[in-house]
Amino acid sequence: MNALEVLDIISSGETSRVQFKERITDIDKLANEMVAMSNSMGGMILIGVKDKTGDIVGLDYKAIRETGNLASDVATNNIVPQIYIETEAVTIETEDEKKGILIIYVREGVNKPYKNTKQVVWIKQGSDNRRVTDNFEMLRLFQSGGNLLADEMEVLNTSIKNVDEDKVRAYFLKVDSDFETMDLTFDQALKNINVIRNGQLTLGGLLFFGKNPQSYKPTFHIKAVSFFGNAIEDTQYRNSQDISGAIPELYQKGLNFFISNLKHTQQGQSFNSLGILEVSKIALEETLQNALVHRDYFKNSPIRLLIFDNRIEIVSPGKLPNNLTVENIKLGNIAVRNNLLASYCAHAMPYRGLGSGIKRAIKEQPNIDFFNDVDGEQFIVKIPRPEVNS
Repeated sequence: MNALEVLDIISSGETSRVQFKERITDIDKLANEMVAMSNSMGGMILIGVKDKTGDIVGLDYKAIRETGNLASDVATNNIVPQIYIETEAVTIETEDEKKGILIIYVREGVNKPYKNTKQVVWIKQGSDNRRVTDNFEMLRLFQSGGNLLADEMEVLNTSIKNVDEDKVRAYFLKVDSDFETMDLTFDQALKNINVIRNGQLTLGGLLFFGKNPQSYKPTFHIKAVSFFGNAIEDTQYRNSQDISGAIPELYQKGLNFFISNLKHTQQGQSFNSLGILEVSKIALEETLQNALVHRDYFKNSPIRLLIFDNRIEIVSPGKLPNNLTVENIKLGNIAVRNNLLASYCAHAMPYRGLGSGIKRAIKEQPNIDFFNDVDGEQFIVKIPRPEVNS
């Protein structure tokens, strides 16, 4: 990084990814900062800059070397599990003298959650650090580190009685054959596909094969609203539904909501032909499936299907996982957050799970937009509606 780039960063002030320190005077505070960045999106710590004003005080050669060694020692010995940092020294020329700044680069960790030596977990909250105390938030850190999968966790107080046998039979017939012809009991069949574990349903098993999943997980449904106007704050709507059921039912009912509340236009066809949906049905199918399969099931909130006069939105709980970006997914890159659900859907729904869904949606609906709302922890798909006469 050159001096002009550093000056530009300093002029923008501290953020969740940029922190200033005049000197390292407290090892514990430095460790907490590194922990918070590792548990969030990574960042950089600029040593030699006042945090309140952004004034450059600088470090001499000896201070840069000692501070770099200290930072490496903290990363190795004061953070669990240890992290790996990079450091860089940059010289800023002022009218009077040259001032050195040490930059400590902290990457987003792949083995979350990271803790200090007191076993305290910190994350970034804007430019500040926040201590994690909520159990669900801790579980989501484990999930983002690949150490825990929400859909493989057991759902308390569930049992084989909560499984819809017809759904299981239909699934086995699509995959291979009836489980009884495979010499499996119903219980064995459920264990083989990880629907049941230790006598209780896994979350994936409940959501895909359960008789009434929302009786145990009431927020894992779809809220669908068709508004008058273009603002979510509007109190007037054309249609509003809370859609419940297992994932294949959520998918079909959600798609039906779109089809019944969007316009079908002639688009050059003869008068006696059925109208064509105003936006691509394939794009709706792919993005709705992605929302159901890849949402964050550690967030207790529903998927939202919103129809406005000028656009359609599919809002999925949880930001993109594992350092994925919007640019990545447009290229077909994937990171499976819910392995069980992805497996079930690949066998029993028109879901391929190869990273091709987003590419197919873009091909069919080129003006589709994707927004990874990191602060709001949600992923939003927006499809503009064509201007048509009411």
